Amino acid sequence: MHIKGFTGTKATRLLDAAGVAYRLLPHTRPVFTVEEAAAQRGVVAEEMVKSILLRESGRGRYVMACVLGPDRLDHRAVRTRLPGDWSRLTFAGAEEIAAVTGYLKGAVNPLALPTEVPVIFDEAIGRCERVNISTGDLMFGLELNAADLIRLTNAHLVPIVEISNAKTPGFKGI
Repeated sequence: MHIKGFTGTKATRLLDAAGVAYRLLPHTRPVFTVEEAAAQRGVVAEEMVKSILLRESGRGRYVMACVLGPDRLDHRAVRTRLPGDWSRLTFAGAEEIAAVTGYLKGAVNPLALPTEVPVIFDEAIGRCERVNISTGDLMFGLELNAADLIRLTNAHLVPIVEISNAKTPGFKGI
């Protein structure tokens, strides 16, 4: 898919190579919150996927955890869902995000990550028909079928949302 000003990212190149249909959603300015991104893309926040890179304290391992836009990640739940012996998880900083994912903070998505970075999705993502993620470029998002995103990331779907803040447990997307 071609839009003036968009040269592609490793995420869109992966989607293209896999033959996965998606829709590019340009922004008029860089966005850094779910609300801003949803407004500029003309979609609902419940279709937005927040991609959060977590670092294991002391060992230097990373995990990508993803939740829907209005939800809050429970990093303790992520740790309990990881195989093996993982210690405390904390949010990765901007430099770590760029070094590990190849994406800038604010443009992170779960596609095309190093194989040693496990990907965990909140189970609600599996109930969506379509989702929105960043392309890896602060000026463009993209929409694709949730099933394609789950397949391409080899994500594990488990409950990782703070229960008190789960807004729409049965949301199916539009």
